[in-house]
Amino acid sequence: MKINYREIKSFFYSQYFSDGLRMTTGILLPSLIALQFNHFDVGLTLSLGALCICTIDTPGPLMHKRNAMAIGNLFLFAVAVITGFARLNVFTLGLEVTLLSFLFSMFTIYGNRAASVGTSALLVMIFMMDKAEKPEEVLGYSAIILLGGIWYMLFSLVFFGIRPYRAAQQTLGENIADIADFLRIKADFYLPDTDIDENYRKLVSQQIKVSQHQDAVRELLFKSRVMVKESTSASRILLLTFVDLVDMFEQIMATHYDYSHIRSKYKDTGVLNEIAIVLQHMAEEMDNISFMVISNTRNKFKGDFIEELEQLKSRIDALGKNEQGTSNLALKKILINLRDLNDRIKSIYKYYNSKYSETLMGGVYDEEYAKFVTHQDYAPHIFFDNFSFSSTAFKHALRVSLVCLVGFILAKTIANGHHSYWILLTIIVILKPGFSLSKQRNYQRLIGTVIGGIAGIIILRFIPNRDTQFILLIIFMIGTYSFTRLNYVVSVLFMTPYVLILFKFLGVGLLVREREIDTLIGSTIAFIASYLLFPSWEYDNIQDRLKDVIYANLNYLVKIAESITGIEVGTIEYKLARKDVFVKSANLSASFERMTSEPKRRQKNVKDVHKFVVLNHILSSYIATVASTISGKKKYQNQAEDIKLIKKSIAVLNDTSEKLGGKLIDFKRGKPAPASTPALPLTQHDDILLKEQLGFINRISVDIARVTESIVGS
Repeated sequence: MKINYREIKSFFYSQYFSDGLRMTTGILLPSLIALQFNHFDVGLTLSLGALCICTIDTPGPLMHKRNAMAIGNLFLFAVAVITGFARLNVFTLGLEVTLLSFLFSMFTIYGNRAASVGTSALLVMIFMMDKAEKPEEVLGYSAIILLGGIWYMLFSLVFFGIRPYRAAQQTLGENIADIADFLRIKADFYLPDTDIDENYRKLVSQQIKVSQHQDAVRELLFKSRVMVKESTSASRILLLTFVDLVDMFEQIMATHYDYSHIRSKYKDTGVLNEIAIVLQHMAEEMDNISFMVISNTRNKFKGDFIEELEQLKSRIDALGKNEQGTSNLALKKILINLRDLNDRIKSIYKYYNSKYSETLMGGVYDEEYAKFVTHQDYAPHIFFDNFSFSSTAFKHALRVSLVCLVGFILAKTIANGHHSYWILLTIIVILKPGFSLSKQRNYQRLIGTVIGGIAGIIILRFIPNRDTQFILLIIFMIGTYSFTRLNYVVSVLFMTPYVLILFKFLGVGLLVREREIDTLIGSTIAFIASYLLFPSWEYDNIQDRLKDVIYANLNYLVKIAESITGIEVGTIEYKLARKDVFVKSANLSASFERMTSEPKRRQKNVKDVHKFVVLNHILSSYIATVASTISGKKKYQNQAEDIKLIKKSIAVLNDTSEKLGGKLIDFKRGKPAPASTPALPLTQHDDILLKEQLGFINRISVDIARVTESIVGS
């Protein structure tokens, strides 16, 4: 197997490794410093507070991190005090576990950041359960935990303050790598041996990753006022690169056609293989850009594709001479898209040229970009409005609460080990609002614990040197926190030996068997509960996902229709519609993937939903193709046939949206505003291709309507 050294280097430049290094340092430093002053017990308590607060230190704007960690510290102290006194009586402790598990699990209604605040509070509750502190010592001990949390918050804020653009660079680089992989999957459609249906599965799965990273970049860039308002070239380069990147992704989406038809027509010409090769080379160049951005280096564009594109043009022109009519128009459009991609790649390289960057626009306004990010509502009424069994968050919180109570009872009776709080810890980590996520975490934690336990035994038995063990402890800690978001199995695999070595240093002894038994107990309880106790199945929510994505595509198509009729559509307005399609499509694809991992008898209309997901992607791609065709052009004459086609599609999608219980959009905008400049008509080839694409959109819309009818009617 060939080792990709650049991927390894990219990992060490990535945000994942940066997170692992920061969290490990923030947790270890208090203990190491206190050890030098012979107060190791105080240092451990400080590290405990840092460990709890570091769970809140997830990617996002600095202001959000600061606010969340500050609130988390308040909960940290309050819960530590409550637990310190509640543990004096097993019944009051059981009551606390039940109530606080419910309360903090409900925080999921306020988003991932708030959910991490709840997790932090539950962690300190679990760690405090077995602390044998006297009543008069509880406040002092809790105050030290609070100091540890405050230390980590300040350390993290200073860490990001020193390099304010680093997190955005890393996330942007990861997004570029995602788009490179997306481009490779698109290239495979042109290869005759590729299974089209299977490739669509890969494509929609990769689209989820692209959308998630794009949202993360938007959060970092558009919600951070310092990023948007500063006039430094670094902030402008990041912003402009991301804007170009989203446009590029749409361009890649636009290179979509009826692949079965194209294959049957051109498979013997060799031109499709050439298109695939060019796309693969462009994907490699995107990987180069990704590494350049992540590593914060400057490289010149060496892989200009002009020569390859000219050769491809010659092949396409030669085919046109041998074919009748407009049969090679689709190939010409693909060539145009490839040229546009080449231009965008060159533009991004120019942004990172020091001389060119000085000429970039001097001001970017956050009023417009603020529209591209979602704003979480933290109103108290939302919490109480969710006190209903129709709320997934309420069912999840109730499930966690009851399961934690069962886990607590088992920990105090059957398990009764020195560290039986691992049962509750396992439950808190594994249980997620949806069954599929809980199931996935369950398997990952069990596999990681078993393999990590074996590794820990080998290290402790055959590497007795304490200095070597300490170095391994640091490596395992960094690995644990680096892979938490990237690969949970690997994270747990690192976590188990890290915990075992840590307890060895604390003089507790070898606890592999106890840890694995407690993990198995917690995993078993969590799995049974996720299946039997107020289960949340993806199919229950799939219709809402279908409704959202139909409305998003409908809105996207209406913007295109307005452009075709000559009505001016603002750039921001158009891009908002496009962003909504990408996000809603990714949500639908993610929901479908989760549904396929649920029990078979809970999977309803899987084939039809999968067909809908694929058709939705095709529809979005065709709309993006039309958008690229009419981009920068206005057309006022000879458009009756086009408008008729597009109105039929809008009518079909409106009907589909209505069947799903969604909103409708009425396409009646009156006369277009007078053009200030002469109209730029479409070329004859573009006009013919536009009619073909609008016809495809109409057929796909009808197909979506039929599939929806089957899903709703079952």
